[in-house]
Amino acid sequence: MNDKVSKHYIIRIAAIVALGGFILGFDASVISGTLKFVGTEFNLNDIQLGWLVSSITLTAALGTFIAGPLSDKVGRRTVLKYAAILFAISALCSALAPTFTILIVGRLIGGFSVGAALIIAPMYIAEVSPAEKRGQMVSFNQLNIVIGISAAFFTNYLILKLGESGLDWVSNLNIDRWNWRWMLGLETIPALMYYLGLFFVPQSPRWLTMHGYPEKALSTLEKFAGVSEAGIQMRAIEKSIQQEQEKEKVHIKEIFKKNMRLVIVVGIIVAIFQQLVGINSVMFYAPMIFEQTGIGTDASFLQAILVGLVNLVFTVLAMFIIDRLGRKPMLIYGMIGMGISMLLLTYGFKTASYTLDNKALEQLPSAIQNTKLAPIIGQTFDNDLDFKTALAQHLGTETAKQYETNLVTAAASMNTSLILIGILLFVSFYAVSIGPVMWVLFSELFPNRIRGLAISFVGLVNLTFAFLVQLVFPWQLSNFGNALTFLLYAIFAVIGLLFIIAKVPETKGKSLEELEAKLVNYTNG
Repeated sequence: MNDKVSKHYIIRIAAIVALGGFILGFDASVISGTLKFVGTEFNLNDIQLGWLVSSITLTAALGTFIAGPLSDKVGRRTVLKYAAILFAISALCSALAPTFTILIVGRLIGGFSVGAALIIAPMYIAEVSPAEKRGQMVSFNQLNIVIGISAAFFTNYLILKLGESGLDWVSNLNIDRWNWRWMLGLETIPALMYYLGLFFVPQSPRWLTMHGYPEKALSTLEKFAGVSEAGIQMRAIEKSIQQEQEKEKVHIKEIFKKNMRLVIVVGIIVAIFQQLVGINSVMFYAPMIFEQTGIGTDASFLQAILVGLVNLVFTVLAMFIIDRLGRKPMLIYGMIGMGISMLLLTYGFKTASYTLDNKALEQLPSAIQNTKLAPIIGQTFDNDLDFKTALAQHLGTETAKQYETNLVTAAASMNTSLILIGILLFVSFYAVSIGPVMWVLFSELFPNRIRGLAISFVGLVNLTFAFLVQLVFPWQLSNFGNALTFLLYAIFAVIGLLFIIAKVPETKGKSLEELEAKLVNYTNG
């Protein structure tokens, strides 16, 4: 088989498998566009709204632990098929949910798929890719995740605009009435495409060899690498499997030994601060944040698309510069940039004011009884908390929450361009620094013998804090206000920066053996 055919085959198979990354990104971020409508339909409080967003992260953490061992038993491709089916079930269950509880169940189901796709898709691609192309091929999966996030922002906006179009077919499909259900249900299409596409994907040669099918493994390798190279790779796979079988099983307590103290502390702290800077608040609640500026629902959804596009562009940039600049400089510059960005948001919201005048009242829906607002007409509030408290006192908590976007849009006065710039800068600095760099750092930081277990552990820490950040964000906005919420993220960025400068080692250009000798103190094991 000539090399040209092999390259085309590898790209085609990697593209199919990486579709799991696309659905993962789509599934994780599509919820951002539904929050306002779901919150109104099911009358959700702040914690319930946070639970709706964060529930997927909870089961994703479990999925990452289940998927690895399961793929060793039934195969990488089979686990990805299970994930595709669960993605489709999750989308349909969420879209058709008659109650908030059923909606949460649908999101929890999707979380297992997210965890499986996060681990198994890049694992499969790595196992079939030639060494010189492995990094690029695996990065393709990460790129697809970011594309999926962008696609979710775009389809949310498209469905929102369709619902406002007044077209007969839109009304017949209830897109105007049930826009959030269509946003969530749309995921069924790529999930089914993924399931069907996986039938054209062969089982991993490594898995086939592990389970006693060397002939099939060799035949599959020949499709990817050609006859001569396949034989070389086959011998390497057999040797690697034999060495793994001879190793003693690694226990979790080994990552907490004294000699591991530096690398495990660095791993845990970096994993925590990747979330404490507020990335999941921005990515999962983008329309909600933009609505707090008073630009309205349509513009909020449109600006969320910009967030996705900026995330995509700077993720691609990170892929090109990570081996040139090094891990530590990218982390340092990124934390500085994110801290400044959050301070811009803090300033933008801190200098905002809120005034309902007679002209503003004309913009409000007829369902709001303007007479109840008479006591605060012409009164200026210098922060969002006081304004929302006054609205709740005069309209009632439920009505004030239901029409919060309309009321903020009518009353807010702030530098909306500054808010947009702050968020886009934040996303760009995250996407080119701690977002992708953290995982590269983890793959280099831990000794070979415990690398898999250590990455799983710090990954669990990372997902736990992602869950907490997503859960409490609506509550933070309601109790701390916009300015203080973003100020806290800025403070966390500064603390993270100081830790990175003081403790995080540079791993660029060093072999894994060199790093292990330098970072792990075996004399104190």
